Amino acid sequence: MVRRIAYGLMSVFGVLLAVGSALGAGMMTFKSEQKAQQHCPSDTVVWLNTTNATHHFKGDRWYGHTNRGAYVCKDEADKDGMTGPTK
Repeated sequence: MVRRIAYGLMSVFGVLLAVGSALGAGMMTFKSEQKAQQHCPSDTVVWLNTTNATHHFKGDRWYGHTNRGAYVCKDEADKDGMTGPTK
């Protein structure tokens, strides 16, 4: 029983590490557009869909409207390998 719980916890920890790596170490995420803009006043704020690492610009259909996501600075997202919207 204890071994089963330990394996389960290791699996959860592995998933959390993978998600953290996908988001990139240098990129800050924000719950509000305003906080993101304060962090990068000379950059464009985009909405990052954290499920598929795609970002969306203000005015796009998915901007702020995916199930999982955060506001980020476009330059930081680009440096961390996030992709722009697909057409």
